[in-house]
Order: sequence, then structure tokens, then C-alpha cells
Amino acid sequence: MSNKKITIYTDGSCLGNPGRGGYGAVLLFNEHTKELSQGYKRTTNNRMEMRAVIAALTELQEPCDVTLYTDSQYVKNAFTKKWIDNWQKNGWKTAAKKPVKNKDLWLQFIPLLEKHNVEFRWVKGHSGDKYNEICDDLARNAASSSELIDDEEI
Repeated sequence: MSNKKITIYTDGSCLGNPGRGGYGAVLLFNEHTKELSQGYKRTTNNRMEMRAVIAALTELQEPCDVTLYTDSQYVKNAFTKKWIDNWQKNGWKTAAKKPVKNKDLWLQFIPLLEKHNVEFRWVKGHSGDKYNEICDDLARNAASSSELIDDEEI
């Protein structure tokens, strides 16, 4: 039996960097659509981009084939350009020998990417893509909400 094919769109937003932030994600499976979002008291844009992907992949209850659209080159390139593999080989240091930022979240990605077959695709933000725009609205609304939680590492 083959895996379910899921399409996911994600986006993160920060009002100030660091500042209040939020993420949004839309999961699409056949005729089903699920939206996710959460706001944080103090965070960064990159962390919100990452948390959107983590939240969406965590939502999947079984191994899936995922086409994931993000407007974050940071997130996409970490996997498509194998940055994360190099960081791990180098003891979580960058090519410049500096500690990798957001290591706590990168570590959350690893088991999710072992469970799911994820193809990362970049979509230009604010360019009229329906689901990217929905994610952007979800993220901005979450960042502006009164239901903010703490981002542990910031």
C-alpha cells in the first residue's frame, strides 16, 4: 500500500524580529483541508517558519508523501542543499564554525523527516498563491492574538 499524498503550505510571521510571532499551515488531502496556527510572545521569523512545518508534519498520523510549500529559503535550503546533514557532521556548527541557530527546532525535524517522505518546494511569498496567502493570514493573526505562548529558546 502506498503512502497518502498530502500537500502542505506553511508560513511564519514576526512583528519585530525578535518580537511577537505566529505560524500558519494548511494541510490538503483530497477534498479535506485543515488549518493550523499558533502565536508566540517573543520569537523570530525563522523560528516561526520552522514551527509551521513542524506543526504540520506532526499532525500527520501515519507516514505520508508530502509536497511542502514554504516561502522560507532558510527552511527549504536546510534540506534541499543538505545544510542539516553538514551541521550534524560538524557537531551542529556552521561552515563558519559558529553554533547553528535554532538547533532545538532542527532536532525536531529529524524524526519527522525520517517518518515522512517530504519534497520541499519554494513559493514566492505575497505573490498571490492562494494557500500561501491563507498561511500568511493565519500567521499574522496568530501573532496578533491574545493567545500567545512562550518560545522556549528565544
